[in-house]
Amino acid sequence: MEIAVVGTGAMGSVYAGLLAAAGHDVTAVDVDAAHVNAIRERGLRVEGASGDRVVPVAATTSPEEVGPVDLVVIATKSTAARAAAESAQPLIGKDTAVLTIQNGLGAADAVAEVVGESRLLVGVAGGFGASLVEPGRAHHHGMELVRLGERSGPVTPRCERVADAWRRAGFSVKTYDDVNRLLWEKLICNACYAGICALLECTLGEIIENPWAWSIARRCAQEALDVGRARGVELEIPDCDAYVRDYGLAIAGARPSMLLDVLAGKPTEVEWINGAVPREGALVGVAAPANELVTALVLAKSATR
Repeated sequence: MEIAVVGTGAMGSVYAGLLAAAGHDVTAVDVDAAHVNAIRERGLRVEGASGDRVVPVAATTSPEEVGPVDLVVIATKSTAARAAAESAQPLIGKDTAVLTIQNGLGAADAVAEVVGESRLLVGVAGGFGASLVEPGRAHHHGMELVRLGERSGPVTPRCERVADAWRRAGFSVKTYDDVNRLLWEKLICNACYAGICALLECTLGEIIENPWAWSIARRCAQEALDVGRARGVELEIPDCDAYVRDYGLAIAGARPSMLLDVLAGKPTEVEWINGAVPREGALVGVAAPANELVTALVLAKSATR
């Protein structure tokens, strides 16, 4: 399968490296010239839970150099998803599928407006804890599950073909009919850890071990669950604390990308993650004060960097 991964930061590099190692024709597309040049010169190194390998991967800053492919994977942060979709137009042919994988809520809506609802698949990746160590080198703490679904409607043969391509690359993949439920299940975990880790500069495990930090994290998660249910999402999570604790313990040594962005002085996805909870809650009259406060504090902290 010909695949273009647009946005090869930490997670995008893991996707591109493992898909290429499985024999797919993969091109990494990124605006970071240093990263692209490192991949061209030395290959893409992916290390961590999947092993340690250096994979020859085509890389470019110009999608026009690639042309139409079978699958476009948009793996940027939520903040850049729309721009990535717009830049990916030269990669999209008549039968190209587009798979977007971001944290939080709202990115898939933006991508759908650009590429069209019928072309779009939505993915949710969990339990990776990835980081970009240096240009051309990515590390991930875990490799739990990639969940895929159509933007709207039940699983299709197209969705299953894409899932099979990822399975051949070593990913654990499941397909689902209700992609909105997947987004909310991931949002609950991200709301729990992303903002508070960014504020305290802690790993997930350190948040769990700190009773004061955990009291805030678990409130953020519970608010997300309450808002999701009020919005009509069927979330079968009987014990929210256990749900998010198990998620965090699986990648206890990981630092969320929001923390890495704060440390690097980059814009964060806080408004798509913690900020999405009070925004969605306002539509159904459910308050989310913990997420609202965490969002404001992350934005304030970022503004000082």
